[in-house]
Amino acid sequence: MRKILFLIAALTIFTSAFSQEKDSVISKPKKKDWSKIDLSHRANDHFMAQIGYAGWSGVPDTLSTGGLSRSFNFYFLYDFPFKSDPRFSVGAGVGIGSANIFFKNQAAPIESTPRQDASGGNHFKKYKIVNTYLEIPLELRYAMDPENTNKSWKFAVGAKVGVMLSAYAKGKNVLNGSGQSVDGSVYKISSKAYYNGIRFAGTARISKGPVGIYAQYQPTILMKTSIAGIPPVYPFEIGICFSGL
Repeated sequence: MRKILFLIAALTIFTSAFSQEKDSVISKPKKKDWSKIDLSHRANDHFMAQIGYAGWSGVPDTLSTGGLSRSFNFYFLYDFPFKSDPRFSVGAGVGIGSANIFFKNQAAPIESTPRQDASGGNHFKKYKIVNTYLEIPLELRYAMDPENTNKSWKFAVGAKVGVMLSAYAKGKNVLNGSGQSVDGSVYKISSKAYYNGIRFAGTARISKGPVGIYAQYQPTILMKTSIAGIPPVYPFEIGICFSGL
């Protein structure tokens, strides 16, 4: 009798353990097959606009940048999702990028600008250099929810190559030695001779839906130092990014 009871108890314990193991196996969530999701209604970040702060690294002590230097970039890109895992994609396209660098109490470093009187006489209140490029951006993208990218966290790293379209230095608003306005003259020099015509920059951005932040750094020098007469400077940007559609 004891042997029968012992056998029944053993069978009960074994059946219970097997049942729990089976239930745990059944309740284990299935891995999502990303290759079968529907991407027909997602936003592919075809349009991207960036507004940021622009600066130069490696600026010598003799060169004083100041004011709110800024950048404006606008791109059209096409998105190529990975078939096996569309959380990843490649974005490529074309666009325009520009940077406005302002200088404090000195002329632009590429030309001897009139009105800059070192003895404290008449001078322009503002000076700036503006560079504009036709650019080809390329990004490796990752979306946490590729079916709803207009609400998802998105990450991208990449690079872009640009060809300079225009470059100019400008002085604005003539002041006297006491800082009083003399007239509203504008002096402008348009010349690409001082700059390297091709630029390369590394890029990165993080977005939540259509809004995010971006950064870029140019490891190639901006100016031809033998002409401009200043040490190498390397442009960078950081700012807000808007993307969608």
